[in-house]
Amino acid sequence: MLKKKKQALTTRRNVTTAKIKRLVKKALDKGFKSKPAKGYKCLKDLELGSLFETQSGTRGVLISCDINAKVIVTDVKCDEESKGYY
Repeated sequence: MLKKKKQALTTRRNVTTAKIKRLVKKALDKGFKSKPAKGYKCLKDLELGSLFETQSGTRGVLISCDINAKVIVTDVKCDEESKGYY
């Protein structure tokens, strides 16, 4: 007869409601702060009307940057079929 393999024992910690509430409160207090990659800037850091270029070679002008950024794309590196999108 073949022996069954022993399943790996996993340790499971009991998480109480109080711990969950504490972790959620801590996460909401600190908030989420994202940083751009090295050598890049966020659109919110640029001045209105300034030119920018992305990593893929897309160039544009920043019009406004409230909740959503509004830009005018001036040049894009893509095939002719996709240029109508930009």
